[in-house]
Amino acid sequence: MIQGRIHSIETFGSVDGPGTRFIIFLQGCAMRCLYCHNVDTWNGQRGGELRTADELLDQAERYRPYWGDEGGITVSGGEPLLQMDFLLDLFRKAKARGMHTCIDTAGQPFTRREPFFSKFQALMGVTDLLLVDIKHIDADAHQKLTGCPNDNIQDMFRYLSAIHKPIWVRQVLVPGWTDAPDSLRRTRSFLDTLTNVERVEVLPYHNMGLYKWDELGIPNQLRDVQPPSEEDVQQARAILGAV
Repeated sequence: MIQGRIHSIETFGSVDGPGTRFIIFLQGCAMRCLYCHNVDTWNGQRGGELRTADELLDQAERYRPYWGDEGGITVSGGEPLLQMDFLLDLFRKAKARGMHTCIDTAGQPFTRREPFFSKFQALMGVTDLLLVDIKHIDADAHQKLTGCPNDNIQDMFRYLSAIHKPIWVRQVLVPGWTDAPDSLRRTRSFLDTLTNVERVEVLPYHNMGLYKWDELGIPNQLRDVQPPSEEDVQQARAILGAV
């Protein structure tokens, strides 16, 4: 029996995919993004609750009348791709029930090596949409911001474009880190090479999750960073062609 380590559930999500969503947040993430507002999901071995796909889908069914024509389930995190076997089981069973499926991922685990790649290919067969992050287009800046490289993440973008899998792209706008117009223009140039971008969103940085860092005793380098101005947000949206 395959079980997933579940951090939490949101039953009426409105910003993580089309329509009203049943959102499943998974435990575990290898990235250490300086602006993360879910640091309590980092540890994949502790915390959360072990649940099966059938248990979650039975729960989701109770809210299905509210989804309308566009809604469905979104799996977020943490990093969903770290629980690949569970995610594949969940989405196969969700599609058997006629549910729209969406993954919110940073792409950090992506590789074309086996056994991951075959599982990822199978997962894409039962995935309708991905919400994908551009943490930073520059490799060095990405490493400083997340603790991880971005070459494999960009390769995931190219693969998803090659198979024409729809994506919504998200750029978190962090003053002094991700808001430089030159970097945003480089991001736009990269996105322009892709064939599958349905939507681009700019998400203004906020520090509402700072209390979680404090509770876990993790130092936060962005403690004094303020949210971007509306002018800066609009400039980023214009450069990226965002909604």
